[in-house]
Amino acid sequence: QVQLVESGGGLVQAGGSLRLSCAASGSMFIINVMGWYLQVPGNQRELGAIISSRGIPNYSDSVKGRFTISRDNAKNTVYLQMNSLKPEDTAVYYCNAHVRSTASGSFSFYWGQGTQVTVSS
Repeated sequence: QVQLVESGGGLVQAGGSLRLSCAASGSMFIINVMGWYLQVPGNQRELGAIISSRGIPNYSDSVKGRFTISRDNAKNTVYLQMNSLKPEDTAVYYCNAHVRSTASGSFSFYWGQGTQVTVSS
C-alpha cells in the first residue's frame, strides 16, 4: 500500500554536495521512522541515517557531521543532504520507511528502488 520514490542521485566531484529525496505515496498509512541506507558492490546494505517521526536523527559514524537527514511530514518525504562528499560515499542509497497501516494497525517496512550516488576524485 506504500511506494517510496527516490530522486537526487548522480555524479559529483569530491567535496561537492547532493540532496536525496524520498517521497512516500499510497493510502491508509502513517509513517514512523524513515531512513537512508547505502550499499556498495559486494557489501551488505548498511545504515546511513534515520529520523524519527518527531525529527530526531541518528547517523552512522561514516556520515556524521557531513550528512543531514530531515523530513517533511506534510509531504511524507525524507531528505538526505550530503555535503563534503568523498569517493568512499559512492554507493546505491535506499530509502526506508517504517509504516503503520491505518486499516489494519500493523507495521511494515518499505524500501525505495535505490538511487546511485557516485563521487569522483
